[in-house]
Amino acid sequence: MTGVSHSPAPAPPDLPSHADVVVIGGGIVGCSVAYHLAHRGVGSVVLLERRQLTCGTTWHAAGLVGQLRATHNMTSLARYSAELYQSLEAETGHATGYTPTGSLSIATNDERREELLRQASMARCFGVEVEPVSVAAVAERWPDAFTGDLVGAVHVPGDASTGPVETTLALAAGARARGARIIEGVTVKEVIHEAGCVRGVETSHGSVAAPVVVNAAGIWARELGASCGVNVPLHAAEHFYVVTEPIAGLPDSLPTLRDPDGCVYFKREAGGALLVGFFEPFAKPWGADGIPEDFAFDSLPEDWAHLEPHLERAAVRLPALRDVGLRLFFNGPESFTPDDRYLLGEAPELRGFFVAAGFNSVGIQSAGGAGKVLADWIVDGRPPMDLWDVDLRRMLPFQGNSDYLRERTVEAVGLLYAMHWPHRQFETARGVRHSALHAELSARGACFGELAGWERPNWFAPGEREPAYAYSYGRQNWFEHSAAEHRAVRESVGIFDQSSFAKLTVDGPDACAVLDILCANAVDVEPGTAVYTQWLNEAGGIEADLTVTRLAEDRYLVVTGAATPVRDLDWLRRHTPDGADVTLADATDSLAVLSVMGPRARELLAGLTPADLANDSFPFRASREIEVAGVPLRATRITYVGELGYELYVEPARAVDLYRAVRSAADSVGGSDAGYHALDSLRMEKAYRHWGSDVTPDDTPLEAGLGFAVAFSKDAPFIGRDALLRQRDRGITRRLVAFGLEDPEPLLLHDEPVWRDGERVGRTSSAAFGHTLGRSCGLGWIDWEAGDSERALGRSEWELEIACVRHRARATLRPLYDPRSERVRA
Repeated sequence: MTGVSHSPAPAPPDLPSHADVVVIGGGIVGCSVAYHLAHRGVGSVVLLERRQLTCGTTWHAAGLVGQLRATHNMTSLARYSAELYQSLEAETGHATGYTPTGSLSIATNDERREELLRQASMARCFGVEVEPVSVAAVAERWPDAFTGDLVGAVHVPGDASTGPVETTLALAAGARARGARIIEGVTVKEVIHEAGCVRGVETSHGSVAAPVVVNAAGIWARELGASCGVNVPLHAAEHFYVVTEPIAGLPDSLPTLRDPDGCVYFKREAGGALLVGFFEPFAKPWGADGIPEDFAFDSLPEDWAHLEPHLERAAVRLPALRDVGLRLFFNGPESFTPDDRYLLGEAPELRGFFVAAGFNSVGIQSAGGAGKVLADWIVDGRPPMDLWDVDLRRMLPFQGNSDYLRERTVEAVGLLYAMHWPHRQFETARGVRHSALHAELSARGACFGELAGWERPNWFAPGEREPAYAYSYGRQNWFEHSAAEHRAVRESVGIFDQSSFAKLTVDGPDACAVLDILCANAVDVEPGTAVYTQWLNEAGGIEADLTVTRLAEDRYLVVTGAATPVRDLDWLRRHTPDGADVTLADATDSLAVLSVMGPRARELLAGLTPADLANDSFPFRASREIEVAGVPLRATRITYVGELGYELYVEPARAVDLYRAVRSAADSVGGSDAGYHALDSLRMEKAYRHWGSDVTPDDTPLEAGLGFAVAFSKDAPFIGRDALLRQRDRGITRRLVAFGLEDPEPLLLHDEPVWRDGERVGRTSSAAFGHTLGRSCGLGWIDWEAGDSERALGRSEWELEIACVRHRARATLRPLYDPRSERVRA
């Protein structure tokens, strides 16, 4: 542990009356933001710290600098942090204590070994060196550790540690050297705002006018956000580690040892001591009633009863702990978010208010990258890369509820070291949002997953079987049940509750003009027509992938993903021209959606409605107001599964009546209920893209194979058009393609390396087992060479790497199932 001075901060100097950016919070994240803003040439950056730099949570961090995170972009930010910390001393003259140590992660069972090997393969996609090693290699690198129960391990040579305080002070020095002002002993009392825009801050020593304010207030960030109407969902938890007395004979050079099955890590400290840290499965939320005003450089009370079982497990891994004294038992607060990913970006509720908070005990390794991309976002007016993983706009209003956060935080801490099972579901803070059909589906054996708070049927347990997950990296207990649902959709009909999909309305005389600017496809269509389209940024990247249905001359319905309503509505509002005569609203809760999909869908519905559903009178993409079983609704002929299908939009109060009638009719044609696992396997066979996985703001429609949805010839100069025209002229250098394994046994997930003729050329973006195809299939991004084509792909030898083993695959530009989409238009 680094020593920290607790002496009072000097009297603050006079505040400037104006600044270009005010950063609130002097931890490592706030100092990184200030540093990078100064490096971008922002003329007046003022960082305000209520006490002293690092006094909140930074000062007691363990200082680990790992490189591999759960996703490609989070890994990129962590890698940048490591590179930055290595260079800071040379730039600023301030030592950071950065020490390359490497790390070892160990496995005590085959499932954990599979997880580590999959992570090792994934790391190759991200450019991180990860080496699977033997148990003997673990014993050699950590001679004092017990290895008798191990089955494998991975080594990350580039991992390191750094001094949290020293690194923060070096960032502060680098910021000051380029003109930023860092002022301690100043408390921000209020964020001044007017007409939805930031105007500055009011402090304990006066006001500072500024068009941009950054909330990097750590465990105080939620409270600060709430004070100006911004949702910043995070909650503090008690976080524990101990530091031992020096251990005789401890090697000078030891990699950080992570024992995720034991919920513990070991890090060598100066003088031969060990820091032993814990990510226990059931954490202790803290600060629910508010954080004391004078909290600074403080620790929380010891809790031996809480930590004792985990210390015992640590002593099994490292028996020397039983014979050495403890120099320090530390308990300090860290902030955690509902999904264990930090919060970054501009708040949708308040222009000019940016957030960088909720770092889930990985703030040191993330701060460098987070500070850089947030500074770029502020200066350039847009994020420099796809940041959806950590974008503040993924959070929904209900997630700011203190009871919800407190309950979720119990689980959140342990998830960092828990098994990252495919399709793993949160267990806490559930049941927040139910569709009108929840009780009906539950009675039919639905096993619910959770997305954006919605309880959604992922699969159905037949008969008396329990609708509960039994996780593994192999075929999980729901595999065959979901396969039956999949086959019902392909052969007869499946019924999906898709009420969770976000639904936005655009009303008013200028509705068409506004959407024609946002949409790459033409939306000036006849009322009663649905259009598949993307919203693009100025670089042609895909900001949203959705359908737009024209309900009337002056009214549209936008249907998008369940996870993106805040983000998409924010994008819509920000790109609606000033003075446009439109009203924008989120109508998600006012419409339930029952989807009837499969080759017998028309037959089923024809028996329940007087409407003419014949192909020539109700073609693909048509949308009509009809009655089904006496229930008035809107039926839209569209699909995300690759079959004839209809989405039925109905008032929630009538949804149960509709479902019962449709479900009864389905029994007569061999239909069934179907869940989201089946939806995913069906869409993968058809190579339907998923925003956030397959397509992102870094990907254009031309690269993603979605050029058919771009109306270059329409009159409206839609956002991103010029960039796409330039790309069309010069050609693409990367392409999204469909893959199918040849071997029916392995299971693809995502982020598997793609090999072409023995050379790694890309990675998968999403995947599932295709029950019609009888093998795993997926989508993936590859390097695209001049002259590449469908024929060229067929001449190459393709392999996908799963857990460090390569498997032969087929690559194609066309869907593996029904490549001509004849079934969709039947």
